[in-house]
Amino acid sequence: MIEKKINRRGEVIKNSFLLFLILLTSSAFSQKLSLNSPNEQISVRLWNEEQAEFGEWYLEVNYETNGEVKTVIPKIDLGLVRSDQDFSKELKFIRSGRKKQVNDDYVTLHGKRLQRANSANEVVVFFERPDKSKMNLILRAYNDGLVFRYEFPEKDKSSYVIKEEMTSYTIPDSSKRWLQKFNPANEGYYREMKDAREQKDWAYPALFQAPDSTYFYLIHEADLMRSYAGTKLTNYEEPSKYKLTFPDAWNGREQGESQPTINLPWKSPWRVIIIGGLDDIVSSTLVDDVSTPSLVENTEWIKPGLVSWNYWSNNHGTKDYQVVRKFTDLAVEMGWPYTLLDWEWDAMGNGGNLDDALEYIHSKGIKPLIWYNSGGDHTWVEATPKDRMLTHENRVEEFTKLKKMGIVGVKVDFFESEKQDMINYYMDILEDAADFEMLVFFHGSLVPRGWGRTYPHLMTYEGVRGAEWYNNGPDFTYEAPVHNTILPFTRNVVGSMDYTPVTFTNSQYPHITSYGHELALGVLFESALQHMADRPEGYRSLPAEIISFLMDLPVTWDDTKLLDGYPGQGVTMTRQKEEIWYIAGINGEEKVKDQVLSFDFLPEDKKYRLSLFADGDHDKEFSISYQVVDRNSSVGVKLLRRGGFAGYLSPIE
Repeated sequence: MIEKKINRRGEVIKNSFLLFLILLTSSAFSQKLSLNSPNEQISVRLWNEEQAEFGEWYLEVNYETNGEVKTVIPKIDLGLVRSDQDFSKELKFIRSGRKKQVNDDYVTLHGKRLQRANSANEVVVFFERPDKSKMNLILRAYNDGLVFRYEFPEKDKSSYVIKEEMTSYTIPDSSKRWLQKFNPANEGYYREMKDAREQKDWAYPALFQAPDSTYFYLIHEADLMRSYAGTKLTNYEEPSKYKLTFPDAWNGREQGESQPTINLPWKSPWRVIIIGGLDDIVSSTLVDDVSTPSLVENTEWIKPGLVSWNYWSNNHGTKDYQVVRKFTDLAVEMGWPYTLLDWEWDAMGNGGNLDDALEYIHSKGIKPLIWYNSGGDHTWVEATPKDRMLTHENRVEEFTKLKKMGIVGVKVDFFESEKQDMINYYMDILEDAADFEMLVFFHGSLVPRGWGRTYPHLMTYEGVRGAEWYNNGPDFTYEAPVHNTILPFTRNVVGSMDYTPVTFTNSQYPHITSYGHELALGVLFESALQHMADRPEGYRSLPAEIISFLMDLPVTWDDTKLLDGYPGQGVTMTRQKEEIWYIAGINGEEKVKDQVLSFDFLPEDKKYRLSLFADGDHDKEFSISYQVVDRNSSVGVKLLRRGGFAGYLSPIE
């Protein structure tokens, strides 16, 4: 709805004739637009604070909780600076289109929920510069958040450079925030902060809590495609203002342009704000919901699954044919469909080479995946094979070979940039891989931007400081307990996360998390290819009940719900797979906790058998119990410091 206000200070113009003249001569005098979500809990308003015909515009985001409307973000500055002119200033509001409802029901092959249903209210706002150049703002309000994007609707054969995006979020300084310092591999730690004193480059997604603690919001971007670069958040100019910023020139070893080049007509990626309680944040699929639907027509060949992985326990494992055999045997014993041949497969020895390994893997009925260096001058890493994914011709030649060899997927590593040229490189790999029905997972990469919906054979991304960091230094040993409790509220909200979890033995640096904590990560962390990282003897030494649990652990889910938790302290979640509900929780703190599990997510009038694998008397022991529960039951569980639990509820017929 558009409202025309003569004076925002509340002064009354008593002369109706004067009022008529002002309205007649100034059609865009302090315009305001309001758009509500379908449930009317989220609203966004468009303001021009200059009260002039041409000016600067901003959004205000509100959220109704407990019957009271709260201002989530008081100001989101808008606009783009294009190489030919500035679309952040001197914008005249022309009109808003008719509000329409967007309904989108779709099915995914993997993720936190396979059946997706969402609806939004959408409006397009039409702006014009003094020279009649046009820019539109597309706004959508969903029940779990707000998204907006820019559009240049005119058709033009010329190319333009986006010099700067002016989008910035003004965050009240008393808001709590969980932010990760940006690095091109997105492998940092989230830090809890109570204000905006730290001024840095910040990675997506960014989590904030309202000053009165009544709601949270997660800032991200989605539907980033070939016509733009990835952005990050910076607050250098004003500490409380987080501005979207293009990649630094040094990213990717200074290869590629930081500023994207566009052709008209053009639309930007969606700017995404997920809003609500922590349960709303965790269960949201908004990043996928607003992304381009699948471009892959035949998806029968795309099969998520568990993977045996030798790198964590032996950094040179794939170089050793005997190690490859052991991890193949592990996959057979556990009923996992895949094993990964990580780096150095082209230098394999000790009784066999790649051909021998593939013959052995296939003879056991296991599907092999294989690692590649992304290659090119954008990465300093020289590990081979280095450049076989680099060009279309390289990829066609390599995928042709892999197909003949029975290899079903590629892990491509070391991208180190989110510039437009690298976004195009990601797309090129995905499109060529689809032609050869080849699964893909990216490492040393950006975090998800909705591509799992657009390219469903993209199974997972790293973009996280995961368990491999037990190899890299002593800090992860002490950081992991808290770090693990933050990821379900941040990184894993926006897409699959290849943390490589569920390790009970030690790598180069030890765990201080309990066995119960490690087991829980297999449920808490979602990834369509879940790389189970421990050594074979680590799994074989577990109690039979735990081995059985890991053999049958799903990687795709019909539903996901947060039951309890707070970033940095702990998290308890349940995920549904057909009629079975899996449940898991971890404690990130240095104190023992007694937690009461409630089961009100279960259907009415149905009983379930709870199989619960909790911490025992010490951190390398399980307490295993079974009981019958229904939605009215409650069960106590003890979590050691840095402890955890996992289990499942199977219906009793």
